[in-house]
Amino acid sequence: MRLFVSGLRKLVRRPASWVTLGMLVGLLALILIAVGGTANERVNATREAAAKSLITFPEAYDRILQFITGLGGLFAVIYGAAIAGSEWGWGTLKSAVARGESRVKYMLISYVSVAVMIGVGLLITFAVGVLAAIFAAHLANVSTSGLGDSATLGGLPERLLKGWFAVVEEGALGFTIATLARSQLAGIGVGIAFYFGESFATIVLPDIVKYLPFSVANAALATTSTSTGGGGIFAANTDVLSPDQALLLVGVWLIGALVVAAVFSDRAEITG
Repeated sequence: MRLFVSGLRKLVRRPASWVTLGMLVGLLALILIAVGGTANERVNATREAAAKSLITFPEAYDRILQFITGLGGLFAVIYGAAIAGSEWGWGTLKSAVARGESRVKYMLISYVSVAVMIGVGLLITFAVGVLAAIFAAHLANVSTSGLGDSATLGGLPERLLKGWFAVVEEGALGFTIATLARSQLAGIGVGIAFYFGESFATIVLPDIVKYLPFSVANAALATTSTSTGGGGIFAANTDVLSPDQALLLVGVWLIGALVVAAVFSDRAEITG
């Protein structure tokens, strides 16, 4: 508990926590408001309907959550890599080991702290996204009558929990990559390359890519509305994996990544 609380305090003070959250929240709000401001100016009726679907409730709840696990996954990779890389670059891991802390315990608890911060960031981003979507709906003269849909609201806690789990898995990849590289910069660079590389590989290797970490993270939250192409940039590329299958693979990737990070940290030589 002492390490966990200390880790949270450390992360709250780090600029990376606030910069990452601010960029994601700002980007989501700008996209939704831009959609609301231009939805009625589209000459193509199909495109206008697709744009308005992003700010029409209750479907907008799923669109926002898909955005968080989509592009938000990239921010989670960067954040995880920044935190893990700093443990080596700033010598905090070395200091912890010198105090007699277990390397495996220290690294795992460090990521638990990261996971909690990701959860807080997800809730803040989701709340801001909903407010931005309401504002955008008013700009586009779209009804917000579905805002209080009881069935959707009743399922939101479960979907938010699944979304957190998916984003935590993506953050764990960045955390592990930076741990293996012992560098923030290398971890962030390789993590970004992995993220976009998986996206491009979908074109030529769809049967393989659907099992990779970012694809399963998106597929874990797929619904009928987000898997049929109606979600535009918010839509998930789910192929044939069911949400339950994808959620299981999310857990496999998460555990695997943390095991690799812990084992490497335990055996690595710490110098400097």
